[in-house]
Amino acid sequence: MPHAAAPRFTAILPAMSFFADVPEDASLADPLPDSPLALLERWIDEARSRRVQRNPTAMTLATLGPDGDLSARVVLCRGYDARQGFVSFYTNRESRKGDALAANPRAAAVLHWDSLQRQVRLEGPVLASPDEDSDAYWESRERGAQIAATASAQSRHVASRQAMLARLRDTQERLGGVDGAPIARPPHWGGYRLWIEHVELWVGSDGRAHDRALWSRHLEPGSGGFVPGAWQRMRLQP
Repeated sequence: MPHAAAPRFTAILPAMSFFADVPEDASLADPLPDSPLALLERWIDEARSRRVQRNPTAMTLATLGPDGDLSARVVLCRGYDARQGFVSFYTNRESRKGDALAANPRAAAVLHWDSLQRQVRLEGPVLASPDEDSDAYWESRERGAQIAATASAQSRHVASRQAMLARLRDTQERLGGVDGAPIARPPHWGGYRLWIEHVELWVGSDGRAHDRALWSRHLEPGSGGFVPGAWQRMRLQP
């Protein structure tokens, strides 16, 4: 005789979700702040104070060269103005990045703190820093860095490492050695200000339920910089 059909059992399981208890970073809780600048300052200060990495202000800087080629490199963010909204960095203005900024004075930058699960993306126009800012930062640098910056034709070809070191030693001797007179800032070396036109703040989370928020504003050229318009904000999907 035929076998009786096995009884059917329906397992009753508790409702589960990958995203039921995803932790939130209060930084980007609703409602988002009208301006991101104070929050960005807090993030930078926290990364510094907690020493989350050797160079917590390391910043990837992307530029567009006069030939139309994109390039990126890591620089150090050496200043942040939370009132006007710009970050500062310093370099040889005759370097590849300097040539790019002379041709196309805009840049994009990224700061990433893996241990904090935070990332900042910045975009905007770039202007040379005032001479007094460049002088003050130059004077704060240790002498070896001043000698190297004076000697180096940054991004230009050199025949060998030994040739480069010989150039550094010659410059050191010409400038009075390790204990010579103060070294003046070379005219080709100085700072830049990246004025923040767009800023995206990102917080990582489990299950890729990341928080992303974008602020944008219009910058009107003004005396010594830009006159900013009001911020527009929006939350982005991860």
